Amino acid sequence: MPAAAHALLTRYFNALNERDSRACLALLSDDVLLDINQGPREQGIKAFADYLERTQRCYRESIDNLQILTEPSGQRAACEFTLSGEYLSTDDGLPDACGQSYQLTAASFFEIRDGKICRVSQHFNLPEWLAQVDF
Repeated sequence: MPAAAHALLTRYFNALNERDSRACLALLSDDVLLDINQGPREQGIKAFADYLERTQRCYRESIDNLQILTEPSGQRAACEFTLSGEYLSTDDGLPDACGQSYQLTAASFFEIRDGKICRVSQHFNLPEWLAQVDF
């Protein structure tokens, strides 16, 4: 089970790096939960698709140095990675975008059910990100 979870999350992060929303959404359960750093919980494929559309419009990001840790049943996993990006278009409630670059360590936690990702919880240091993009 941990090997299957590891492979699933590798495909998920590859899809994010390739900006392939269709491939990413195919890995999620219909009732997927999304907990965004400093934001409300969202639920469902439509909400996740909207999130991907917004992030692809506002940011150009790459995920590197990915470390995937799974527990023995393969139902939960944690990932740590380096998030490098460019802030392309102003996101709601955040500073104005003008192509600022950023790089920070981030983590995501996952719950997996029936071979699909059913919960994604994303965490990063928001004050550090703001310091890098808000001059």
